[in-house]
Amino acid sequence: MAEGRGNRNHPRNLQGVLQMAVEAGSASEGPAPREPMTQERIEFLRGALAEVCKGQMDEVEQMKQCLEVLSRDECRARGSEEEEEEEEDEREEALEMLSELCENLDNARDLMKLGGLDLCMSRCLCHSEAGIRWRAAHLIASCAQNMPEVQFYLLNQGALLTLLQLADHDANSTVRVKALYAVSCLVREQEAGLRDFLSHDGFSVLMRGMQSDSEKLRTKSAFLLLNLLTSHPEHKDTVLSMGMVQQLVSVLRSPHSSVHEHVLGALCCLVEDSPRGVNDCRDASLGLEELLNQRVQDLKGREESLEELDCCVRLLAACFQGQPQDGNEMDR
Repeated sequence: MAEGRGNRNHPRNLQGVLQMAVEAGSASEGPAPREPMTQERIEFLRGALAEVCKGQMDEVEQMKQCLEVLSRDECRARGSEEEEEEEEDEREEALEMLSELCENLDNARDLMKLGGLDLCMSRCLCHSEAGIRWRAAHLIASCAQNMPEVQFYLLNQGALLTLLQLADHDANSTVRVKALYAVSCLVREQEAGLRDFLSHDGFSVLMRGMQSDSEKLRTKSAFLLLNLLTSHPEHKDTVLSMGMVQQLVSVLRSPHSSVHEHVLGALCCLVEDSPRGVNDCRDASLGLEELLNQRVQDLKGREESLEELDCCVRLLAACFQGQPQDGNEMDR
């Protein structure tokens, strides 16, 4: 059997693949006498193959056209305000089209080879229009997600630092959210990206993101923090030394929202096998024990909040059960 597989002739092109699929389909129906393919069948398969090739070429051509729009010289003589708005609309549409096309991993790789990622970083991430900046960040995220080849390329081009700066300082909240999304695609499950993230003080960016007025930015910052602490518990001490426990408790005191589940999860990570994390949570000035007890009462009976409730119970058990009683401690 192994010898037979070693002698198998593998298809060298799409037509060969298609022929092999037809043969495999016939084989699954049981042995049958092999008959010559009719001319009608041959023409049909040729047409199908041509459409497959044409579709792939069409997508590459679409990407080239989008890059042509993004490459236009903006320093040329300015037209009317209406013409300028039309040009901005065209650039935004080009970025949206590229993001959609690059959900296909082959297209993401092709865009990199066409110089599209360089163009995105050099012209679009720093563009004066927020609509261009956030769409460029979204495109980078689309290309980088689950694509180590593209991730390494972007990291080598210094994309992570630019994205962290946008996530930290951009005046537009959508730009900050999309930039953080791109950061997440470059550092999660990516050791080189995490090293880059640490060298640029990325945890401080997440801390400030959780203090933002933007609910989406707070949520994405807390989620990425939780993910990194779960995957890389060796960085707990770095995070604790920044005063992260105090910041997370401060977020918990804000009006209840979806971000709280991620914040509580991050606190659970910080106290697990960490005396320093436990001691930080016991700081009487934080009032965390009372806050957690109140949250347990608020969440009881809410099926959609079971994970958040579980985190509260785990934190109470890890940090406060068995502590010496004092006169100011609330009754339990």
